[in-house]
Amino acid sequence: MLYKRILVPVDGSDTSNTALQEALRIAKDQQAALRLIHVVDEVIIDGDIEGYIDYGTLREALQQAGQHLLAKVADTAKQAGVEAETTLLETMGERLGEVIAKEAKRWRADLIVMGTHGRHGLDRLFMGSIAEGTARLAPVPLLLVRGE
Repeated sequence: MLYKRILVPVDGSDTSNTALQEALRIAKDQQAALRLIHVVDEVIIDGDIEGYIDYGTLREALQQAGQHLLAKVADTAKQAGVEAETTLLETMGERLGEVIAKEAKRWRADLIVMGTHGRHGLDRLFMGSIAEGTARLAPVPLLLVRGE
């Protein structure tokens, strides 16, 4: 199958970086457009934090960290000979998998490439699975790249 628009969610982890390398290989081979996204997860800053943490400052710090990460992975893509556009998204009460699937549909991606940590058992129960949630909702094929 020929892919022309590849969406790659990134989070800075080794697994995410491995998935990025695979997406770069595919994009280069097929001369595909690449969109790198980072999702700021509002869940980690939700809850009763008023009086303890300045929500606005924390949110801004997470957004800045996301922009820094996107600049770094865009540079990685450029060094690999692949031009990539970047987008910072927020969950706004949605699960990460929902945000990724919606962006794939909105951008008209042909393929999503993302890393999976391969969690199982209680770890998966408590942590959830972003890859699994994305797989259930993805409007296009999803290539999961397992971490080492």
